[in-house]
Amino acid sequence: MIQKLLIANRGEIACRIIRTAREMGIATVAVYSDADARALHVRQADEAVHIGPSPAAESYLLGEKIIAAAKQTGAEAIHPGYGFLSENAGFAQAVIDAGLIWVGPKPSSIEAMGLKDAAKKLMRAAGVPVTPGYEGDDQSVERLKQEADAIGYPVLIKAVAGGGGKGMRKVDAAADFEAMLESCRREAKASFSNDEVLLEKWITSPRHIEVQVFGDSHGNVVHLFERDCSLQRRHQKVIEEAPAPGMDDTTREDICAAAVRAAKAVDYEGAGTIEFIADASEGLRADRIFFMEMNTRLQVEHPVTEEITGVDLVEWQLRVASGEPIPLKQEELRIDGWAMEARLYAEDPATGFLPSIGRLEVFQLADYDCRVETGYEVGDTVSPFYDPMIAKLIVKANTRKEAAEMLGGASACAAVWPVRTNNYFLSRLAYDPDFQAENIDTSFIAERQDGLVERTPPQEKTLAAGLKELVSPRDCRAAPASPASFRLNAPSKTKYTIFVDGEARQIELSDRGATFWQIIRHGAEVLVSDDDGQLHNFTFTNRSVGGQNSAHDGAILAPMPGKVIAVDVAEGDTVTAGQRLMVLEAMKMEHALTAPFDGTVTELAASEGGQVQVEAVLAVVEPKEE
Repeated sequence: MIQKLLIANRGEIACRIIRTAREMGIATVAVYSDADARALHVRQADEAVHIGPSPAAESYLLGEKIIAAAKQTGAEAIHPGYGFLSENAGFAQAVIDAGLIWVGPKPSSIEAMGLKDAAKKLMRAAGVPVTPGYEGDDQSVERLKQEADAIGYPVLIKAVAGGGGKGMRKVDAAADFEAMLESCRREAKASFSNDEVLLEKWITSPRHIEVQVFGDSHGNVVHLFERDCSLQRRHQKVIEEAPAPGMDDTTREDICAAAVRAAKAVDYEGAGTIEFIADASEGLRADRIFFMEMNTRLQVEHPVTEEITGVDLVEWQLRVASGEPIPLKQEELRIDGWAMEARLYAEDPATGFLPSIGRLEVFQLADYDCRVETGYEVGDTVSPFYDPMIAKLIVKANTRKEAAEMLGGASACAAVWPVRTNNYFLSRLAYDPDFQAENIDTSFIAERQDGLVERTPPQEKTLAAGLKELVSPRDCRAAPASPASFRLNAPSKTKYTIFVDGEARQIELSDRGATFWQIIRHGAEVLVSDDDGQLHNFTFTNRSVGGQNSAHDGAILAPMPGKVIAVDVAEGDTVTAGQRLMVLEAMKMEHALTAPFDGTVTELAASEGGQVQVEAVLAVVEPKEE
């Protein structure tokens, strides 16, 4: 068995692996960048090695530094986690060449499944059903446009080296194809250093179904059943569950058998996921489920599989990497209950899901009947350099409806301040009647987005509770708007002038009782959540309350630190309201900045490739004269 393990990752990923390693008696080594010097995974590991500046390209993506850290600390093995170098065949080979144990599949398996076009050809040969499309070598715009026209719109453009929703664009009409192709290629080049793409027919009523597979060096391959990851936003998974709703035993047997064939076709070892797209227009049927790709690593959503099978997949990874066979045979694996996972992101749904960064002054996550995976604690800082996911909330119940109710409650109870999160968005999803009735596909969020993301004014009971807490005897600065006397235990008509979410309000004190998810006193502030988990801020003095900056008076401000990757206009250009002016990349996502109204670009301070700081003025648009 491995005695010392280096984890080539960060955040909740590293913390998750550290937990299992500690339970197995394996010493752990963390690596960290400048931004992560005091991160939770660094604090939890037995040892930690600094590997470079904050940008991932200068630290976590430098394989030679990670291997050097393993040698320096005497680690025998390297676990790549998921993301970063986890699916990099060259890095895997370098680890092996250095005499270390690679906790993952063989480099040849990673390479075989790394390019989506080659993987599809391999899967066809193995008898695995594949989505209709184009995977040819001719990557000219003309040929790709011709093939897209032949497939028929809508069509999906996908980076051959893509993953995690990167390098994917849905094209609804021929007129949009070339612009979408350019955007897809630019993102793919930046993310994967490869701008080649393939085309797929866009599936009607698509469901995203994936199967967890596991292989060992003794020729054994098993599956651990399926997961449904259909609730997505911009191809990024939001809520995952296991098993898949509406999956009958016959279809499950067929899709899981196809996944095992796929793994065996590349002589697979370790944890992997075979991803399928299902045409669910007539329910889940084996003849309408097609191979999309294989993720040659552990998945972010692996906890839901662990919950329904009782298996620790990280433990299996470490045992198999040490040369042991898979601990259980296929016939010993069973589905028990229903599990769901929600990804809690540091982002504001109300502002187009812009990432939110800063210090976690309040960080309270539900722990009742809820498994929490996180790389943060209160007082830690969310930086702009990495993925905005700050926690995963995982629940398990006997039935799907019970699991959905539990997930909605856990999401609503997540209190984070002043960093914004998507917790109320997750809660609304979990409680949605159509979601609970299993009426889902990958367009579920897009079709309901306005109702899911809108921030609503605080409820009357929220206002009453916030004021009552704010003017309690613990705070002697209470200042009523009128000179009337005040007693907490007596009826009163006194109104108080306070600030709620930065807006001045006059509210009458009330002793009405109500049940709340959260009431939190934070210094001079009080935070109260509505039923769906929206946090509202109560103070006696005005202060900004964690919202995102926006364009005002024609000034286009950077909503966060980032890199300008495209500039579409020049000084003097005439623009229309909503027209894209430039694209900012931050926290692994692209964010388009648009004109607030019709007018003229009178100033342009941004240039392609330039780094900008939060609130920097990037451009100024003068309104069109009436």
